[in-house]
Amino acid sequence: MIKRRNSKQISIGNIKIGGDAPISVQSMCNTDTCDINATLYQLNEFAEKGCEIARLAVLNSDAASAIKEIVKKSPLPLVADIHFDYKLAIECLNNGIHALRLNPGNIGKRENVEKVVRLAKINQTPIRIGVNAGSLEKELLEKEIPLHEKMVLSAMKHIQILEDLDFDLIKVSLKSSDVLTTIEAYRSIAEKIPYALHLGVTEAGTMRQGLIKSSIGLGTLLAEGIGDTIRVSLTENPVEEVTAGFDILKALGLRKRGVNFVSCPTCGRTKIDLISLAKQVEARFKDLEAPITIATMGCVVNGPGEARHADFGIAGGIGEGLIFQKGEIVAKVPEKELLNKLEEIIRKSYK
Repeated sequence: MIKRRNSKQISIGNIKIGGDAPISVQSMCNTDTCDINATLYQLNEFAEKGCEIARLAVLNSDAASAIKEIVKKSPLPLVADIHFDYKLAIECLNNGIHALRLNPGNIGKRENVEKVVRLAKINQTPIRIGVNAGSLEKELLEKEIPLHEKMVLSAMKHIQILEDLDFDLIKVSLKSSDVLTTIEAYRSIAEKIPYALHLGVTEAGTMRQGLIKSSIGLGTLLAEGIGDTIRVSLTENPVEEVTAGFDILKALGLRKRGVNFVSCPTCGRTKIDLISLAKQVEARFKDLEAPITIATMGCVVNGPGEARHADFGIAGGIGEGLIFQKGEIVAKVPEKELLNKLEEIIRKSYK
């Protein structure tokens, strides 16, 4: 059992973050926010996959104006991503945004941040201090200290601005494309502040590299009890980020959503086409929301034992296989019938 760090709970729309709330999964739209219909379409795709919070890029006043209509129709709480121009944050706050992300490295003068914070306080709108290793303040870049320490200093400086204005609806992120830098930054700040932490490895890469980096970075921190909400950044359809986020949380026993797939590596003992079968099982049941485990095992050595421990499982033999349900053998069928028979049994249990 992972003992989570105790953090101050905030709410973004109807989603609680921090404290004893479940670790939430986020993504970010890649649409032009000015295109209201396209953005709402993607937000609904996110919601169908279980996404709980979505971030929108606000690049100009037209995008900030579009926020008003998007907020009204969105199935998810929304975070406005603000860079360079504090006035865009104020416009989004006036248009009902659920939360803000401010980048300390480029948001400008303290007095501008204060204007945003005062309005956020009136609206009770949370603010994420979103530090990115690639856009730190110039004076911090010149310091001869490790990068993760520069990131922490940037966050602490801006947290102090919010605290000076008696504002504590705060969430913090410290993201780098380097996994170890990200881990060290979060470990450090977790000991210094009581606020909720948004985890992510930024610019992690395409699907394969991005999943590896995010699984190591986020997984390490989550296993240490650090983190209250996550985004898996991928150069991919952002809907995939949602699935990846839940997969990481499921692997650590922190959330239960959808199927946990178990399958063995191939070896010389395998006498069925295990690679093809395992891929077909995952494809067939990937949209099943029931929090169950399905095992696809290829041989008689480990197969029966693993299949028995799963809710449903296949244990392959020579051209045939056994199907298990809750530890009991419920069918023995030829290899070509395994998938359909497994689906029949599972669907009967989860109509």
